[in-house]
Amino acid sequence: MLLLLSCSSVKQSFLSACVLLFCLSSSLLAEDHGKLIFQDDFERNESQETKDEIGKGWGTNSRSRAAGNKQVDLKNGAMYISMHKVADHAVSVTHPAEFQDGSVELRFMLENEKDSLGLNFADLKYKKVHAGHLFVAKVSPRYVELTDLKTGNMDLKTRELRLAQKLPPELQEALKAKRKRFPVKLKTGQWYTLLVTVNGDQLTVKIDGETIGSFSSEGMAHPTKRLLRLAVPRNAVVDDVKIYAKTMQE
Repeated sequence: MLLLLSCSSVKQSFLSACVLLFCLSSSLLAEDHGKLIFQDDFERNESQETKDEIGKGWGTNSRSRAAGNKQVDLKNGAMYISMHKVADHAVSVTHPAEFQDGSVELRFMLENEKDSLGLNFADLKYKKVHAGHLFVAKVSPRYVELTDLKTGNMDLKTRELRLAQKLPPELQEALKAKRKRFPVKLKTGQWYTLLVTVNGDQLTVKIDGETIGSFSSEGMAHPTKRLLRLAVPRNAVVDDVKIYAKTMQE
C-alpha cells in the first residue's frame, strides 16, 4: 500500500513538472512584440452612412482624393475599405504609430484576386521623400512585396526623374534592389492574421504565424516611424489592429 502511494506521488510530481516545463517553454518561445501602444477591434457604430467616420484617431484621404465620398465603413465589427469610383488615388487609412522598432498586427480579408492591402510606414516630418513615405509591406492573394521607399521611388530627386521619365539606366537597376517579392497562396474571402515587424533595417512579414519573408534595406532603419497608412487600391477588410513599440528614438 505504501509502495502504491509512493508511486502515485512520484507520477503526480512528474506530471506537474512536465506541465511547468511546458508553460515555461511556451513563455520563452512567445514572441516579444514590445509595448502595446494602440489597439482597435472596430466594435462600434457610425452615426451616419455618407462620410468616413472611423473614430479612435483614424483618418482617411477621402476628402482630398474621393470628393468626400465614403470609402471606409464599420460593419460586422470590422473595417471595410473600398476605393470609390471617383477617387484618383488608393484609399489611405491612417493612424499615428510612433516607434523606432516595433510591429503591427491585424486580421485581414481580401475578397477578390485583384485586391491588396499595404502597410505603409511614414514620417511626415522627414522632407526628403514624397509625403513622408519610408517603406511598405504589400499583401495580395499571390505575393507579399516589401519595398524601401525612402531610398527608392519616393526619394524626391528619384521621384522627379521618374515622373519626367528621365531615370538613367543605372538608377533603374539600383531601384530593383529596393524591393523584394515573396510568393504566397491566400484564399479570397478568408481571414488571415498579418504581423509586420521592423527591427533595425529589417522588415519581416508573418501570416498566420508563418514567416513569409524578410528584407533588409536602409529605409527601414529610419529613426522614427510616425504614421501607419493602410493603403488599399481596390478593397480590403481589416480587424483587430494592434500596434507595438519595442524601441523608441532617444
